Amino acid sequence: MAKLLFVLTGADTWTLSDGTRHPTGFWAEEFAVPYEAVKAAGHEVVVATPGGVQPPVDQGSLTADANGGQDKADKIAETLAECTELHHPVKLAEVDLTDYAAVFYPGGHGPMEDLAVDAESGKLLTAALESGKPLAVVCHGPAALLAATKADGSNAFAGYALTGFSNAEETQAGLADRAQWLLQDRLVELGADFREGEPWAPNVVVDRNLITGQNPGSSAAVATALLQKLG
Repeated sequence: MAKLLFVLTGADTWTLSDGTRHPTGFWAEEFAVPYEAVKAAGHEVVVATPGGVQPPVDQGSLTADANGGQDKADKIAETLAECTELHHPVKLAEVDLTDYAAVFYPGGHGPMEDLAVDAESGKLLTAALESGKPLAVVCHGPAALLAATKADGSNAFAGYALTGFSNAEETQAGLADRAQWLLQDRLVELGADFREGEPWAPNVVVDRNLITGQNPGSSAAVATALLQKLG
């Protein structure tokens, strides 16, 4: 059995370009599906957040529409309700990477607010990438990669093939024209090789020890790739 670190946002709102604070948090499916897969494989999960705050779930991610039906929505809600790890997160600044076999970042718009500018998270991501340990990130989770700045000022993920929530998906979700910045644009700007798939279809990109998924529907495939890396 291995111990895995799940790093979640602590933000319950996302600041839009007009200053409006849009309710958000972590996206339920992107946490619950990999969590269930990892636990079923016999591994332990530790949740970390900035400051050790309890991670807020995006209420919109619990609806039937967001999950392709009420049955799946109910299953995900049940997983969250039974997940004691969500109630006892550790402080991100106190994480020791050597304690963990792999690191996973789910999305939701929350990471756009806090993890994208969190230096401690950036240091952890850089260390995880350089360690060779499996590092999995899905949907808006790659916003956290923006804070992974090396000593020379470059980004640790420059030159890596990866994916994340696309401009097309943000547009179709109705928030692209209100966002201060778009994730795909910023990942391209930092020098990543962004691999965009069809909107809403599962898309997973693996480059060395980095595993990225484009959207909520990619969560299961990201979990599978992560478990394969763990052996």
